[in-house]
Amino acid sequence: MKNAPTSEMMSQKGEKNVENLTFGQYSLVYNAFSFTFATMAAATLFLWLGRSQVGPAYKTALTISGLVTAIAAYHYFRIFESWEGAYSVEGGIVAASGYAFNDAYRYVDWLLTVPLLLIELILVMRLSQEETVSKSFKLGGAAALMIILGYPGEIATDIPTRVLWGTLSAIPFVYIMWQLFAGLGASINNQPENVRELVKKARLLTFASWGFYPIVYMIPYTNLSGSDVTVGVQVGYTIADLIAKAGVGVLIYMIAVRKSQAEYGDKAFG
Repeated sequence: MKNAPTSEMMSQKGEKNVENLTFGQYSLVYNAFSFTFATMAAATLFLWLGRSQVGPAYKTALTISGLVTAIAAYHYFRIFESWEGAYSVEGGIVAASGYAFNDAYRYVDWLLTVPLLLIELILVMRLSQEETVSKSFKLGGAAALMIILGYPGEIATDIPTRVLWGTLSAIPFVYIMWQLFAGLGASINNQPENVRELVKKARLLTFASWGFYPIVYMIPYTNLSGSDVTVGVQVGYTIADLIAKAGVGVLIYMIAVRKSQAEYGDKAFG
């Protein structure tokens, strides 16, 4: 659905929308959004239906993991609609339609899903109740702060402002990464041997995918310009989302299944 653009939206995002895209660039982003929506929706079904394969202690982790991909699926549907509405395509020629592409959907999505991504990893590790609550609040709060600080830079039209807010956003990001490797290190070593490597892989995949976001954020700093920046940012963020949400979600499922088999046998499933 196309909504009439407001003057604020056009002033904030208008410069990005008037860039001349080739048909190939437009199609690449269009198909990336479509593919990601389908992947997130499929991952949601897989994770929620997979709750029957794990013990009671791990059902919440899979519920949250599926909630992450469900929220992402909804927002990618809206992003897809917004992208389609922002451009008109006729005879292989792509032109701005006059409707602003709403990139804010990403940050709304991240504000909800990024804290949950950390919480699902904490829950599947089955720490003590006190440690679970403490780490969930600390890491979840830091993740929300990271997203809030990054948004002003994302919508900025000048590089200095983008650098300033990007740097501020990096502070909670570094804290989260430190907690993942130093704070959870001892807890990972206390995990059952058959899942220890999977937990390390989930942590490493989280680190790798999250580390990709700042790289994409910095694309406007490079020699790229115009439509190349638009395509690079949209496709880059999309790839990172696929890995951080659907990819990590599958690892969470595998960890939960293995721990359930070791702790419950087949008695608690269903």
